[in-house]
Amino acid sequence: MARVLELLEYEPLERRGDQLRGPCPIHESQSAKPRTFSVDLAGNRFRCFKFQAQVNQFDLWAQAKSLDLHTAAKDLCQKAGVEVPWVTRW
Repeated sequence: MARVLELLEYEPLERRGDQLRGPCPIHESQSAKPRTFSVDLAGNRFRCFKFQAQVNQFDLWAQAKSLDLHTAAKDLCQKAGVEVPWVTRW
């Protein structure tokens, strides 16, 4: 999750241990209450309070880049310099 936030150039407003809070990188909140986004780095999960979304780093990348989950996972691996895993069907 930390690497995804780095690739999105996310700047939190607040950090407490493994918890980050700030504006949501998905809908780029311009709210008077800019803490519409919370991240649990230890749990690799985020929560967007506007859309009530609470999912993992692949979902965050997919939503922030407007990609389907499969394409987002491949794109994220490539951007992060991680080999794209291949799944073998039995």
